[in-house]
Amino acid sequence: MPDRRNPFEGVTDFVSELYRMRSLGIHGALETSADNPERTHASAWVPSTDILARGDDLVIRIELAGVDPADVDLRFSHGVLTVSGTRHAGEVPGDEGAEFLVRERYHGEFRRAITLPESVTSEQIEAAFEDGLVTITVQGAAADRDDTRIEVAHRTRPTRARRKPSTD
Repeated sequence: MPDRRNPFEGVTDFVSELYRMRSLGIHGALETSADNPERTHASAWVPSTDILARGDDLVIRIELAGVDPADVDLRFSHGVLTVSGTRHAGEVPGDEGAEFLVRERYHGEFRRAITLPESVTSEQIEAAFEDGLVTITVQGAAADRDDTRIEVAHRTRPTRARRKPSTD
């Protein structure tokens, strides 16, 4: 079987991952107050995302449990697919008056941006929302692409001749 390189390696939005790590560093995994303010863009939660190739198609799955499908916005512009929206902080029946000891299910705005191959058009993109999972299929986006290997010139620095200590 020929060596098949993954043309989508590193395609997830690096900035979104930095926001997630920043949020974890600032707020920690354990938030002890139920009065936490709604997160800003800089501390937005980042939903878990899987990206896989199924034949020639690229499949993107984004976990959005607790998000109303009407609150999900999917856009494609200049080769970037952006999924954004809001998860509202709703009370679960029976939680009235309860004090949260651990609150890890973030609410507020989210955003994921994924760069797609240059040849992709909006007509190739289909999306479905089922059981808290958005599945986006980009037809033909994972087809083998002709890529060109660029040779990296190997240059070594000239070694300096060491001076021998004088014995004078």
